[in-house]
This record gives sequence, structure tokens and C-alpha cells, in this order.
Amino acid sequence: MEEVRDRYVSFHNIDCYENATYVLDAMYELFELRPEAKNDLWIRFETLIPKDYKAIFAKHDSKDILYHICSHVFYLSALFEEYDFEKGIELMEKAEMECC
Repeated sequence: MEEVRDRYVSFHNIDCYENATYVLDAMYELFELRPEAKNDLWIRFETLIPKDYKAIFAKHDSKDILYHICSHVFYLSALFEEYDFEKGIELMEKAEMECC
């Protein structure tokens, strides 16, 4: 049986940066499938994310992927819901519930 994770008790066994990279992967996958989804907001958002975000989660110049995923949770959720992108919806919900 999988251990129930509760961020309010402990972040034990929760990899929030991994959750954030999965959300970004889903966002980029959606942009490949539906290029029209990438508007000015997401073009600006990309400037906040390190190019090699899978290897570098945070930099000294405020490019912290977990922070930016959590501070854009409603926009990311709306993006995935607008395009009915189930994978993105599930990954965003997981990241939000466990880490944000």
C-alpha cells in the first residue's frame, strides 16, 4: 500500500522539484500539440524558467521552478483545463496538493 503523503505533516517522500518538472514537461507538451495555447503570458513565463530546468531547479537570479509553478498554479490549471489536457491537469493537481 502506498504511503499517504501530507504536506502539512511533512514533506517526507515528496519531491516537489520533480513535481514541478513534470508540470513544465506537460506544459511544453501541450504547446507542441496545440501551438495556439502559447500566448504572451506563457512566453513571459518561459523567461522565468531555466532552460535546463530538469538539471537546475533554482538559480540565484530567482529562476526557481517550484516557486514559479506554485505562484502560477491557477493560470497553469486554467491552461490545462482550457485545452482539456488531462495529463497536465493531473500533474498540476498533484504538484499543488503536495507542494504549493
